[in-house]
Amino acid sequence: MKDKMINKNDVLQNSAHSPLSFYGLGIAPKSIETIAKLGFKEATPIQHKAIPIALEGKDFIGIAQTGTGKTMAFVIPIVQNLAKNDSLALILVPTRELALQVEQSASKIARPFGMKSVVLIGGAPINSQIKALNQRPRIIIATPGRLIDLMQQRKVQLNKVSVLVLDEADRMLDMGFAPQIEKILKVMSSQRQTMLFSATMPSTIVRIATSYMRSPVQVEVAPSGTSAEDVSHEFFIIRQEKKLEILEKLLRQYRGSVLLFCRTKHGTKRIARAIRNAGHRAAEIHSDRSLSQRKEALEGFRNGQYRILAATDIAARGIDVVGIELVVNYDLPDDTENYVHRIGRTGRAGKAGHAISFARPDQRADVQKIERLLNITLPISSHPDGSSEKFDKPKTVFSSHKVNGRRRTTNSYRGGGKRR
Repeated sequence: MKDKMINKNDVLQNSAHSPLSFYGLGIAPKSIETIAKLGFKEATPIQHKAIPIALEGKDFIGIAQTGTGKTMAFVIPIVQNLAKNDSLALILVPTRELALQVEQSASKIARPFGMKSVVLIGGAPINSQIKALNQRPRIIIATPGRLIDLMQQRKVQLNKVSVLVLDEADRMLDMGFAPQIEKILKVMSSQRQTMLFSATMPSTIVRIATSYMRSPVQVEVAPSGTSAEDVSHEFFIIRQEKKLEILEKLLRQYRGSVLLFCRTKHGTKRIARAIRNAGHRAAEIHSDRSLSQRKEALEGFRNGQYRILAATDIAARGIDVVGIELVVNYDLPDDTENYVHRIGRTGRAGKAGHAISFARPDQRADVQKIERLLNITLPISSHPDGSSEKFDKPKTVFSSHKVNGRRRTTNSYRGGGKRR
């Protein structure tokens, strides 16, 4: 199935901010009516660019930041194309939360066409998923691990899949799903349509595109790694032992909903407990929480039961909540590109958002990586109490060596930016 590399001349850039209509994209009247009933009046740039290409059955790669309406960009053409035959669609996603989110959108569009969808994810009873598969759903939304489990049990077959979507593909690869994705791709028909959506374009995705896609068109509505336009950034340089103190001041300053990211599940538990002890309504999402606990936390955050949601990066792309006032990066992400996905949870649906990040004094290099990714200079602010910290100075490392038989001492700089 290997074909030519992505043609750079096929990259489509969004240059206008004027309202975009769903009309004229080739969408069937029945789907237009459903979209209108759901309250969608204007297409987002990624929807406007991707839907006509998807309806033609072409392979394509959609590069767009988090929160730009990517789900509807593939669900609408999937349903319309499936209505022409008896084939299936498979949508692969990295997390349970994202699978449930995608299914909500898919079911709303598919229901008027009499199509059923099923979610296959770990953490949920497998027997109920097998029962749902027996109802002959047309759209399968799955995480790679659970799908392979059911394939090995011969409970799901992919020979009738005509459309494959890899949603949040870069995140799936970051989470180590590459072997599972390869295994799934190898058993599928080479005549399928493949749609790949991602916020960034790492080399692993280029390899998948050239190996398993047919002359894919690249649809790009923002440069790879670009953060949301309506999000403002603010950084505090804070020593680890003062983070909680500063956080408590910020939580008194901001009164809206707050999504807080920690690097580890143990840190998330500890911070969530401290927030609750300080009198705030807070929930937590991480890998130690069961699926039902994660769903309860997310729904409680969405409906206002919890004002603060503490999470690991498992939630960076699985939360579709409009109106999040503030994202706090309590810890900077291990992967720089995850900064984009984290802050993409605020500033959605045309609303302004704000992101505050805590950087330790020894993390100058990490901040510089984020700046290079976003191509901006990030503002460093004083603490809410007026105090401030500075990044550590680059360390000078001395070494000695012989030159023409004489011992010479030189120095080099490590950490921090360039030597000045």
